[in-house]
Amino acid sequence: MAKQDQQIRKHRVCRFCENKEISIDYKDEKRLVRFVSEQGKIIPKRITGTCARHQRQLVKAIKRARHLAMLPFVSETIR
Repeated sequence: MAKQDQQIRKHRVCRFCENKEISIDYKDEKRLVRFVSEQGKIIPKRITGTCARHQRQLVKAIKRARHLAMLPFVSETIR
């Protein structure tokens, strides 16, 4: 029983579901950078706490921004 009590974590609420005003747009690079790691990888939903629907939208927006050279594919330190 002690292990179960220790492993209880607070459920993260999707910030996009919580605040209906926030939209996911590939042109908003300041918001997208929060969901990309230092190495340039997209942070998974289990860490960010976004729901599946918004995580799919985030991934699509990040990939679009990368393709249009708004976001880097790889960070400067790795190059």
